[in-house]
Amino acid sequence: MDNYYDILIVGGGPIGLACGIEAQKNGLSHIILEKGCLVNSLYNYPVNMSFFSTSERLEIGDTPFVTTNPKPKRAEALEYYRRIESKFNLNTHLFETVLSVNKHQGLFTVESSKQTYTAKYVIIATGFYDIPMYLHVPGEELPKVKHYYDDPHYYAKQNVVVVGASNSSIDAALETYRKGANVTLVVRGPEISPRVKYWVRPDIDNRIAFGEIKAYFNSQITDIREDEVDIMTAEGLLTIENDFVLALTGYRPNFDFLRKVGIHIPAEAPMIPEHNPETMETNVEGLFLAGVVCGGLNTHLWFIENSRVHAQMILSRIKELN
Repeated sequence: MDNYYDILIVGGGPIGLACGIEAQKNGLSHIILEKGCLVNSLYNYPVNMSFFSTSERLEIGDTPFVTTNPKPKRAEALEYYRRIESKFNLNTHLFETVLSVNKHQGLFTVESSKQTYTAKYVIIATGFYDIPMYLHVPGEELPKVKHYYDDPHYYAKQNVVVVGASNSSIDAALETYRKGANVTLVVRGPEISPRVKYWVRPDIDNRIAFGEIKAYFNSQITDIREDEVDIMTAEGLLTIENDFVLALTGYRPNFDFLRKVGIHIPAEAPMIPEHNPETMETNVEGLFLAGVVCGGLNTHLWFIENSRVHAQMILSRIKELN
């Protein structure tokens, strides 16, 4: 059968690669389809980002991740996973988007932007970095509003509003401040998230305490215009001059795609897709989830370090089904 594989993996991130390695170890043919570049989500992380995890917790394929840093950086991770893909000679197709997955008579037909494939089993390891959690306020469509943050130099000498209280927001606030931006931090809740990296927390607390970064808690942006924004603070409405808004309020999985392939998803938060936590198999027999996509809106539930095991769990189930 043309373009037939035992296992088709949707997503070429670290967990998708781990699934490919396990398929290979078990003598099963595989293909990995990735809509962007290799480990696309990691590539789109901020250029200066350091991981929370140590390098050994990011390892896959029993291959050491060597670094001289206490916490590896984005560039090191990109190099590590690229070498992993090359070492195992995985069958990875990049810049190929999966459009549909349908099951008929025990086999999956997968249509991509380039070809049609047939597979006995499908693993979805697509992560959650594709769709931002929008503010839903007037002006959010303006080019000055960014839902992804890359490099701080771009914002030098600009009036920047950073929205959010998690690691991505705090990193952006600190980095742009240190490149000369006038930074205002807008936080919906009463404090900085307790999940912020422990070595970063004192830095942001001090910058706020010294007035170097202005912070408004229990606040939210209500309107965005070309040269200013409105913020509803605990003390009332505030209008400030603004050049850029970094709305780093989190991301979510592509629930529409998951539903389209037949996976049940509750309507209520946290919208965790239906799957067996012992095998990672969904309500569709032979269709599995792996990695952070399993957490639904609980995007802090799964990381590389604690979802690497999904690959072995899935292959154990597949061996039972074969």
